[in-house]
Amino acid sequence: MTGITIALSKGRIFDETLPLLAAAGIVPTENPETSRKLIIETNQPDVRVVIVRATDVPTYVQYGAADIGVAGKDVLIEHGGEGLYAPLDLKIAKCRMMVAIPEGFDYQNAVRQGNRLKVASKYIKTAREHFAAKGVHVDLIKLYGSMELAPLAGLADAIVDLVSTGGTLKANKLVACEHIMDISSRLVVNQAALKVKRETLQPIIDAFARAVEK
Repeated sequence: MTGITIALSKGRIFDETLPLLAAAGIVPTENPETSRKLIIETNQPDVRVVIVRATDVPTYVQYGAADIGVAGKDVLIEHGGEGLYAPLDLKIAKCRMMVAIPEGFDYQNAVRQGNRLKVASKYIKTAREHFAAKGVHVDLIKLYGSMELAPLAGLADAIVDLVSTGGTLKANKLVACEHIMDISSRLVVNQAALKVKRETLQPIIDAFARAVEK
């Protein structure tokens, strides 16, 4: 394929990337929230946007199905970042990776006593590294959604998940008890594409950088 393909996920990342695309002179012709199309043309004849799951953005870029993409730091850590160049923290889609527990659960005491905790998360690599660094013994349970249900149903003692406002935790009688890291979205670039298409890609990267600095 000639031209530039940009991989984005629907929702918050797409919406918050729009001003950055505009700074590079790129305007998608349709909104993925209202269109069923997975390939969206733009006002630039040689630039298109592909709509993929957030967790698949790094894979599309890694294997060259997309030249650049926008992915959360959480997703990039789990992916591993192989074959990717991540030149920019775009400072969008900000949230926090947290450990959360049911109200009334004495997490600190459980950790202090060396209890083996059951922890549910979509972010297994992040959770494993966090608890290993603390010397906490955990059994990790991989889930793909509705993380808050795990402690309520007795599946896990705690969860590791993204927290934005904390509203979902509160509604399910959970509390965030430990901050793991701040999360924001990054620009990721296929390393081979950057060499072959540098004349086209570099101005986009530079425009994103200028927009982020404003």
